[in-house]
Amino acid sequence: MQSTPPEQSSAHLHAHGEGDAKHVHSIAGRSQAILGWALGLTLVFAVVEVAAGFLANSLALISDAGHMVTDAAALGLALMAQLIARRPPSARHSFGFVRAEALAAFVNALAMLAVVGWIVSEAIGRFAAPEPVQGKTVIMVAAVGLAINLVVAWILSRDKNSLNTRAALVHVMGDMLGSVAAIIAGVVIALTGWMQIDPLLSMLVAVLILKSTFGVLRDSYHFLMEAVPHHIDYIRVGADLAKVPGVLSVHDLHVWDMSPGEPALIGHLQIRDLSEWPQVLEAVKAMLLERHGIDHITLQPETH
Repeated sequence: MQSTPPEQSSAHLHAHGEGDAKHVHSIAGRSQAILGWALGLTLVFAVVEVAAGFLANSLALISDAGHMVTDAAALGLALMAQLIARRPPSARHSFGFVRAEALAAFVNALAMLAVVGWIVSEAIGRFAAPEPVQGKTVIMVAAVGLAINLVVAWILSRDKNSLNTRAALVHVMGDMLGSVAAIIAGVVIALTGWMQIDPLLSMLVAVLILKSTFGVLRDSYHFLMEAVPHHIDYIRVGADLAKVPGVLSVHDLHVWDMSPGEPALIGHLQIRDLSEWPQVLEAVKAMLLERHGIDHITLQPETH
C-alpha cells in the first residue's frame, strides 16, 4: 500500500467543517506587489543618500540615509514575512505561519531602536565638536529623499490590515521626518552657518520616531506572547460564560489572537448534564460572537 505524504494527509485535519469558525490559518489576500515596489524605490535611493550624506558631512543627512537603509531592510523582511504567511498549515505547524508577520514587525522595531540610539550618540558628539556641513548638498538630496518617502508611504498605506506593513510604514514615516529635518538643517546652515542645527534636529527626529516605534514593538510583542486581545475583556468573557443557562462554572479559560483581529478561545465548562451540551454550546457560541466577536471556539464540557 502506498503511504500518503504527511503534508497531504494533514490537510483534512486543518479543514473547518460546517458550523466551525471562519478563521483561516494563512494570509492569501495581501499583495506582495505593495511591499515589492516600496522596497525597490527605497533600496535605490538608499545607496545614493548614504554616499551623499558622507560627502556632505551632515549628520541630519546621514541619519536620513541610515533610515533609508533600515527601511530597505525592514521592507525586505516584511516582504519575506508576507510570503511565509501565505503558506498553509502543515503537519508540523498546525496554526500556519501568520505569526511570521508579527515576528518581522518586532524585529523591525528593535532595529529602529538601534538606529535611534546611534543618531543620538552621534548628535551628542557633534554638539561638543561641531563639524562643517555642505548645506546646499543636504537640501537637494533630502528633498529628493522626501519625495521618494512620500511615494513609498502612499504605497504602504494601501495595506491597512497588516501589523507587519504597519511596522514598515513606521520606518518610512520616520524617514520622512528625517528628510524634513535634513532640509531645514541644510537651509539654516546655508543661510547662517550655524552647524549645531544639524545634530539638534537629528535628536528631535529621533525622539519623535521613538513613540511610533514603541507602539509597534508593544503590539507585536503582545501578539507574539499570545496575550488577550486589547478589545476583549477577559474577566467579562468569563462572567458572560458563567451566565449562560446550563453552565455551572468556567475554568482553564484562554483567549488570544490566532492572527491580528482573529481572536480564539479555549476553556472548560462545567454543566449540569452532558445531554444538555448541544444546546449549551450553541448558546455559548452565539453569545461569544455577538458580545465579544470571538468566532474560533474550542470548549470541553465537564460534569461534577
